[in-house]
Amino acid sequence: MAKMAIGFLECAGYATVLYAMDKACKAAEVEIIGVDTINPKDTSAFIPMTAQVKFAGTVSSVQIAAEVAKEAALRFNDEKEVLTEVIELPYDGTEYLAHISKIKFYQ
Repeated sequence: MAKMAIGFLECAGYATVLYAMDKACKAAEVEIIGVDTINPKDTSAFIPMTAQVKFAGTVSSVQIAAEVAKEAALRFNDEKEVLTEVIELPYDGTEYLAHISKIKFYQ
C-alpha cells in the first residue's frame, strides 16, 4: 500500500487557490478534500480574503502538487503570502479534521 499524505495551500484570493489547484491536480494525482476561506470580520483595515485548500494522495503526489500549487499561487501573491505544508502519514484524527470544510464535496 502506498504511503498517504495531506497537503495544504494557503494564500490570498479564492480564485488563486482554484487556479493553483487546477494546475496541481493536472500535475499529480491528488484529491481535493476541503476548501476554506478566512474572511476578516473587521472591515476597517484592508485585509485580503485568504483561502486554504486541503488535498490528499500518496506522499510523492502530494509533494509534487504542493510544489506546483505554490508556483501557480506565486503568479498572484508574494512569497510571504503563500504557505504550503505536507503532512506525511497523518494520524486518523488529522485526516478527519482535514475533511472538515466550508465547501461540501459530494462523491
